[in-house]
Amino acid sequence: MTYVTFHDLKGASVFITGGGAGIGASLTDGFMAQGANVVFVQRSDASEFVQDMTKKHGRTPLFIRCDITDVAALQAAIKQAAAANGPVTVLVNNAANDSRHTLADTSSDDWDNGMNVNLRPHFFTAQAVAEGMKAQGGSIINFSSISYMMGGAGYPGYVAAKAAITGLTRGLARELGPDNIRVNALMPGWVLTKRQLDLWADKASLAAHLEKQCLKEHLVPQDVVDATLFLASKASRMMTGQALVVDGGVVVTG
Repeated sequence: MTYVTFHDLKGASVFITGGGAGIGASLTDGFMAQGANVVFVQRSDASEFVQDMTKKHGRTPLFIRCDITDVAALQAAIKQAAAANGPVTVLVNNAANDSRHTLADTSSDDWDNGMNVNLRPHFFTAQAVAEGMKAQGGSIINFSSISYMMGGAGYPGYVAAKAAITGLTRGLARELGPDNIRVNALMPGWVLTKRQLDLWADKASLAAHLEKQCLKEHLVPQDVVDATLFLASKASRMMTGQALVVDGGVVVTG
């Protein structure tokens, strides 16, 4: 269900990492429903999803197969997006890997691989879009997580990366603000995607987490999509350097 139409997103040039599966697929769908021109990258094939989006919206998102740990390929994809739809005005750094790991069993290669997926792309995509955004302003939305605010155990590298994303967001907001480029972090709670339901969302865990929420309803991808659209739109034009939490009321800011 779409609650709000953000008219200024019609025709916007949007670039999404990991935009063909999970929350990313919902983001692509949500931006297309607003009339935006969407380019997304993903390592796995998303051809079937592209066909579904074309059938649903009568327009086709541009899918570029890309491993986001390859910085040169990622920045080349952003250039391709600009050539197709004009300079990127909305960048959504969504892609991440929250695979569980322990302190004892994590090697230096494991650590680096995690940062290369969960943190490094946020910097180098921003680097690639900044010049094109200067002419008309833009919005960069970095997906972080409430995991570090909760002090979550079982994936310390992921938690560290998500905390760093918030710091990076604040630094970039200060650096890019004079060019009317806004940079905000979005902090989802436990969103019940298929991956979460398949791997970790057993009955006891769901009940325990719901007990922590003020709102007694589990989050679904659309909850995150709506917040992302708001941050992308000029409806939030004087918001930058912020961490917007969407978690049903588990953690607090301010």
